[in-house]
Amino acid sequence: MLQELRVNNLALINRLDLDFSENTAGLIAFTGETGAGKSIILQAVHLLTGGRASASWVRNDCDQAVIEAQFGISGREDILSLLHEHGLDNEEDCILRRIVSSKGRSRIFINDRLATAKLAHTLAESLVNIASQHDQQLLLKTHSHIDFLDSYGELWEQRELYRQVYSRWQKLARQLRELQEQEQGKEQRRDFLSFQLKEIREVAPLPEEDEQLVKERDLFKSSTTLAELIGKSHFQLQDKVTPLLIEIRKKMEHAAALDPALKELAQQSSSASFEVEDLEGNLRNYLNSIPTDKGRLEQISSRLAQLRQLQRKYGTTLEEVLAFADRVEKELNSLDNLDEQIAALIKELNGIGEELCQRAGALSHDRFRVAEQLTTAMQAELSSLSFRQALFQVSVTAGDFGAASSSSAASALSATGGDAVTFLFSANPGEPPKPLSEVVSGGELSRLMLAMKCLLARRDKVDTVIFDEIDAGIGGEAAEAVARKIDELASHHQVFCITHLPQIAAYADAHFLVEKQVDANRTFTTIRALSREERVQELARMLGGDNPSEQTLLFARELVEGRTDKRKR
Repeated sequence: MLQELRVNNLALINRLDLDFSENTAGLIAFTGETGAGKSIILQAVHLLTGGRASASWVRNDCDQAVIEAQFGISGREDILSLLHEHGLDNEEDCILRRIVSSKGRSRIFINDRLATAKLAHTLAESLVNIASQHDQQLLLKTHSHIDFLDSYGELWEQRELYRQVYSRWQKLARQLRELQEQEQGKEQRRDFLSFQLKEIREVAPLPEEDEQLVKERDLFKSSTTLAELIGKSHFQLQDKVTPLLIEIRKKMEHAAALDPALKELAQQSSSASFEVEDLEGNLRNYLNSIPTDKGRLEQISSRLAQLRQLQRKYGTTLEEVLAFADRVEKELNSLDNLDEQIAALIKELNGIGEELCQRAGALSHDRFRVAEQLTTAMQAELSSLSFRQALFQVSVTAGDFGAASSSSAASALSATGGDAVTFLFSANPGEPPKPLSEVVSGGELSRLMLAMKCLLARRDKVDTVIFDEIDAGIGGEAAEAVARKIDELASHHQVFCITHLPQIAAYADAHFLVEKQVDANRTFTTIRALSREERVQELARMLGGDNPSEQTLLFARELVEGRTDKRKR
């Protein structure tokens, strides 16, 4: 049950704190003039349940909007298990918080821990059921009827198992099509791949070979300058420096023999002499290693040209070229046993196709059974909504599941099975029922959605139901019937109803007024609970406008007083 709702800086709401802890079951009505901001309540819940956020919903001159709701979940093992699975445990409450910044960024928290919008949406499906005008439009879309039927029949688990098999079948069918396409152009593909592999193998590149060749080529280009520099350095060491250092070393060794105090200096001169001799030798070796063979330079240029051609065709680096060659070789090997792969895949596909058709057939059988139940249940619900002579039927058209192992039978299936489900309706005696989208009016659609939601609410585990103007397009006797139906649902659910009908508001266990006010040139939407006398005034306004007559006030009072004890009757 929704216990508390707090909203800060959302659209025209500055600050809002609503406490529903005393209304864990019953009807909670929200009324107010058109444009007062009643839709903001639904928008707040929409954001909490993972709906798309927009910076435009943040109140002007504010950095962020914060929406928070606290739900009581004691005893709800399904919700507790989901929270535990994601490390969001809380035995008594579930707190959803959505923060939307003025820059469009958004974060969702569940029990004070950051969560994804997807998880919030999954959780919300077990917490609250919203019946908006958008949901009413879904009734006009035939493709959504199968979802309503499966929800009523509690067939979603069975449908999900079917969908998993269907996904496997689709994946295998896609693989088979790809292999069959390869089979058609196999020889041409084999020739092309063989040519590519031959071209790479004939060049036989090595990893990083091009980098080494570039270094060697650059060395060739600098060989003349290097030979001149190193040659002169070596000549000067050999002709001048080395002989002088050898002579100095010998003299210092002689001096050290005469005066031991010169021993360290003699060692330094010896070290210097030996280091210079080593340097001379190293320079000589390097000088001898400088390439001078112009034929080698031509070889390098030719080899680099071959490697560059491979890189232009098969990869930016030689490593990528070699990896490409590996892939080509593997594909060539797979082409050699393509017939075997296709045969094995067809066998596997037929096996899964048989299972798929069996599951689709079982699902279809259950849908026919549930369709009869839903037809009977909706007929009863509509009768209590002033549709005494209306007809409602659930039409199920099944696919052909006879050839269970044939791929053609499986190919005719979809992600929902092989059935087409259509809701048929006739409001007039003697007229055959037709698809809803062809015959239903706005007021009739509202009552049909209410009937459907009441049936589904009795089946699912959701404790809180929100109706957003479910009363659109109805009045008179139909309005009274809708009010009684919502009141009936509120006897075992927590029902929030945004309404324009005084008949519905009169049944409320708690009545909130949504108003728009202007203060210091700023517009605010406020929501406050009404006292008993204030409820009379609000119902009178809903009945007769801003200046209701005494007779209207008297009727409004009778509505409130006449339904105060409705739970006791």
